Amino acid sequence: MNSKLTGYEDVITNDRHAVVLLSGGLDSATVLAVARDLGFVCHALSVEYGQRHQVELDAAARVVDKQGAFELVRVSVDLDRFGGSALTANIDVPKSESTAQIGEDIPVTYVPARNTVLLSLAMAFAETIGASDIFIGVNAIDFSGYPDCRPAFIEAFNQLASVATRAGAGGRPTKVHAPLLDLKKSEIIALGIERGVDFGVTISCYDPADDARPCGGCDACLLRAEGFKELGIKDPALARFESGPAKYQDS
Repeated sequence: MNSKLTGYEDVITNDRHAVVLLSGGLDSATVLAVARDLGFVCHALSVEYGQRHQVELDAAARVVDKQGAFELVRVSVDLDRFGGSALTANIDVPKSESTAQIGEDIPVTYVPARNTVLLSLAMAFAETIGASDIFIGVNAIDFSGYPDCRPAFIEAFNQLASVATRAGAGGRPTKVHAPLLDLKKSEIIALGIERGVDFGVTISCYDPADDARPCGGCDACLLRAEGFKELGIKDPALARFESGPAKYQDS
């Protein structure tokens, strides 16, 4: 399997600043590593949007502690006031026994307009620090279900960025990079491993226990498990729970 990143040769830099949307999950941790590997000075941005799985925000801080970033900024937006998603409202998170049972329709875990909101915040942040680049971890596994994880969405947002800000009006629009867009989970994991990502401090679960133990049955858990299985690697995040509660501070 080829885990090398292609199509980013002209993006390599030594001192450009970039905003990296960081949720604390497997994909965003890999994107942070990719952006750093490309030579960007990374400003990590985590958003508390009312998600039930807020343990991911703690995971984002652990990722930055492990991988490094110029800063980690956290902002809050009350998308839970609108509801409409199993991630922000009192709606059961769907569980399955395998990825084959994951439906092709837009799932109830879709948060209305979430990535539009997150990228808008990232664009505002980027403009204030003089950055022209934003990195986000959407990928091919997700865009089959989520409309705001599809290539057309990224393309449309880049068009918006060219006219929506003072920087864009001045001919220096923000560029959204989605380097994982065409990769499946096993390829993303391999890409991260090559760049030293410690996946043991990440969390991908939509419905974790209070101690961050993953449920094992939501779409995110199943896709993650399948990725590690394809590589023949044990998920280091699961190893923490084999002999009692996870102790992230011991990593």
